[in-house]
Order: sequence, then structure tokens, then C-alpha cells
Amino acid sequence: MENNEVIKQSKIVFNVGLDKDNLPVKIDWEADDADVDGQQDAKALILSLWDGLQQNALRIDLWTTEMKVDEMNLFLFQTLSTLGDTYERATNNKDLADEIREFAHHFGHRAEVFGDDHKH
Repeated sequence: MENNEVIKQSKIVFNVGLDKDNLPVKIDWEADDADVDGQQDAKALILSLWDGLQQNALRIDLWTTEMKVDEMNLFLFQTLSTLGDTYERATNNKDLADEIREFAHHFGHRAEVFGDDHKH
């Protein structure tokens, strides 16, 4: 039998500052269990939630007007790469996780996030 008793709670807070057109111009965050204290700046965030009742993925993706395309390319590459790690930890399916990471690597090449000396 599974024990689902909550023994600790932790809070993560995102604050999004919007301009007159409702575009994000400032994002900051803080978390009770973060390695740093206080609010931290961010230029973008991607938040995915799983609604088990509706069997539906919910997503919030925001980026500030200061986020450059090369930063977005690197952010998405790193996000895709770590999704492979997340998938492997959750499912123990290394083969499929490697496929996710391989796609991330392909994306990285297409988005030109690697230096000239990068070899695959």
C-alpha cells in the first residue's frame, strides 16, 4: 500500500511583470528549497503540468522581450536534452530517452548552439 501522507510542503513562486501590451518584460522566481535565497531573475520559463483527472498536459511558456533568439535556441536545446533525462528517470526506458536526447542534439545542430569545434 502506498503512503501518500504529506510530510513537508515547498513553495515555488513565479512573478511576471507585463508591459502595456501584456507582454512579459520581467520574470523572477523564488523557491523554498532553492540553492539561492531570494528572488532570481529569469528571461524565460516553461512549465508543464499533468492533469491526471483529465489526462491532459497543461503548459505555460513565457519569455521576456529581452530574450534573444540565440538564447531561446540554447534554452530549448537544454530543455529538450534534460527531458530525455527526466523520461529515463521516470520510466527506466533508456532507449527511448536516448532517442529524445538524439533529437535534442539534432535540434542543437540545426539551431547552431554548438561551437565550430563540436563533433558528434
